[in-house]
Amino acid sequence: MAVSPERIRNISLFAALANNDLAAIAALADELEVEAGAVVASEGDFGHAFFAVEEGSADVLCGDERISGLVAGDVFGEIALLSAGRRTASVVAVTPMRLITLFKRDLWQIEERYPALGEELRATIEERLDRTAALVDRR
Repeated sequence: MAVSPERIRNISLFAALANNDLAAIAALADELEVEAGAVVASEGDFGHAFFAVEEGSADVLCGDERISGLVAGDVFGEIALLSAGRRTASVVAVTPMRLITLFKRDLWQIEERYPALGEELRATIEERLDRTAALVDRR
């Protein structure tokens, strides 16, 4: 199923973009459906895709510890694509999920074309890495 610009608008990261920009991102995007219990991303693996949650929820795990949750409108996978190269946490579907996906090259293109989005993603990366580091320090 093609990803429409309206579906992209429902993702918080992209909500403020103009219609033509939403259409450009939608043209790059794909859809993925996963069942409850599916591992969407595995800690330590190389990252090749960025994900936006359209429906459903997931747990974010560092080791065996839950560090956060994801719901509709949230994004994940940006750290491996734009910073670390490897997944810094695992994401496990709690419910069935519908995800919008972008490959690494497409996310790089978006970051270059929309610098404000790139800055927002970089701020998200910093916050998430700080949270993960704090968790590791507690262990």
